[in-house]
Amino acid sequence: MLQRIHTLYLMAVTLLMVVTLIFPLVFIGVDGQQVTLSAFSISDAEGVLSHVSAWLGGVLVLATVLPFVTIFLYKNRPLQIRLCGVECVLLIGAVALVAAFTYTICNNIFADFDITWANIVFRFPILMPIVSVILTPLAMRAILRDELLVRSLDRIR
Repeated sequence: MLQRIHTLYLMAVTLLMVVTLIFPLVFIGVDGQQVTLSAFSISDAEGVLSHVSAWLGGVLVLATVLPFVTIFLYKNRPLQIRLCGVECVLLIGAVALVAAFTYTICNNIFADFDITWANIVFRFPILMPIVSVILTPLAMRAILRDELLVRSLDRIR
């Protein structure tokens, strides 16, 4: 079933999440001090400040692997639908974690500075989970459509 439209949606989600894992997500800079939030660490020019964002990395890795695994479960469409729902929850959780870590960086590291939106630069990979949240329900809908088609054909026999 690798030629189905939901396979293309899930493959696109996988590729988008790989991009999210590779590139930095947020740059925050004030008065020459710059902090970068990536999938697995919070770092500045001198080195890694914290590995607390490894939780974010774990969620992003799960959100990368899950749609790829879901593609190959084509014989069990109800499970595919449930896994797409889990993927949506993971993606929304990843976006919430990025927001929480950005807020934490602004309040802890830059506590002495006046942070404005001009100091926070969201990079393009931050959009990838948001686009994936749109593509995953489309895949879920296509899988459901296939399941309904198979059930209707079983009824005719």
